Amino acid sequence: MTRRILMPALLTLAVCTLAVATHAQDREGTGTVQSPRGGPVPDLSGVDSSGFILTEFQRIVRGFQIAPVPLNLQNKDLALVGLGSYIVNAEGGCNDCHTNPPFAAGGDPHMGQPKRINAERYLAGGTPFGPVISRNLTPYGQGGKPANYTFDEFRRVLRTGVDLKNLEPHVPSADHDLLQVMPWPVFQNQVDRDIRAIYEYLRAIPVREGFPE
Repeated sequence: MTRRILMPALLTLAVCTLAVATHAQDREGTGTVQSPRGGPVPDLSGVDSSGFILTEFQRIVRGFQIAPVPLNLQNKDLALVGLGSYIVNAEGGCNDCHTNPPFAAGGDPHMGQPKRINAERYLAGGTPFGPVISRNLTPYGQGGKPANYTFDEFRRVLRTGVDLKNLEPHVPSADHDLLQVMPWPVFQNQVDRDIRAIYEYLRAIPVREGFPE
């Protein structure tokens, strides 16, 4: 049985554990294996951690460490932002399709180079997959809505694959327009908390011009 823990007192333990693991990676890795970039972790002592399990708290901390861009945390749920970053950057592979190109010059790990995300185009879309072009996921307008979606719209897209923007190509038809290439049949299995975390993280990343405008 998983033991549920009150977590604020364990923040230091979690960070130290991650630091030790990162140090071990640095000592044992090769030139092509890179440790997390060590991004800043905000003060999480005020986060209501009742009901958290230790592994989730570690994911939140790691999420802040691996975020490749500065985050706007004003009026954001810190726990959800950190968790969302972990899902987007360590599990979902969103950068591979939604950043064009995914890696900065000289930072492509597939070429044996130290990994460096293309922060200037991070999640701004524009990657062509035949007739399909990946979408801009960054915040839009004064409300800072990711991809210009409300949370309910964002969740509907991930759950059903419906293209609410009705952009070409229209597959299988203009009346039943579904996103292609985007792995929504996988993401639709996520619990609402994870989808909310992704949305909250995307609210916190920098605005970028991209596709569609």
